[in-house]
Amino acid sequence: MSDKLLAGYQRFKNGYFTENREKLRKLAEQQRPNHVLITCCDARMEPALIFDTAPGDLFVIRNVANLVPPYEIEGSYHGTSAALEFAITVLEVPEIIVLGHSRCGGIRSLVLESKNLPKDTFIARWMSIVAPVADLADPDKLDDHATFNRCEQAAVGYSLVNLMTYPWIRSRVEAGTLSLKGWHYNIFTGALKQVHDQDTISTIVEEAQD
Repeated sequence: MSDKLLAGYQRFKNGYFTENREKLRKLAEQQRPNHVLITCCDARMEPALIFDTAPGDLFVIRNVANLVPPYEIEGSYHGTSAALEFAITVLEVPEIIVLGHSRCGGIRSLVLESKNLPKDTFIARWMSIVAPVADLADPDKLDDHATFNRCEQAAVGYSLVNLMTYPWIRSRVEAGTLSLKGWHYNIFTGALKQVHDQDTISTIVEEAQD
């Protein structure tokens, strides 16, 4: 199975790496990405391919269902939060994009199996970050992709709200040095939709605080 990967590596080394050696040498010294992209670990999501970007352009954070947990310092390990902290406070990346996608297995499990998932599993605990999303699904339309698209886009909104709980993100957003966006990509049609921008995020945050 790994032979295919090794063959691909040889093509990369003999092709792209050789042709872009000087650029990659500069990248080896320092990275200065323009965007933090929080997206799903789904194997069908390839950000560099979707956005036609080169090494060094994107700081990609991947996890199940492209979720952002709320800010907290104690209690457990925090891979997503640590990556965000590094990207924003050290690299000073000026934009964060939460990229959801259609036919997301994490959202599907939340909607269809939220009451049946064992509470002591990693997946159940992780998906509880956006538990209210399950209530948006019409029980009579669970075979409708539009139902899941609505839930996927709502989950992006929850992640954006959670981003604003990080003090070093909120302060930069309010100062105008950091922008947040929420996008949804349809893996079947290839369509990309902006589902949240700075104005809608502010409204969502205000509603969450009421």
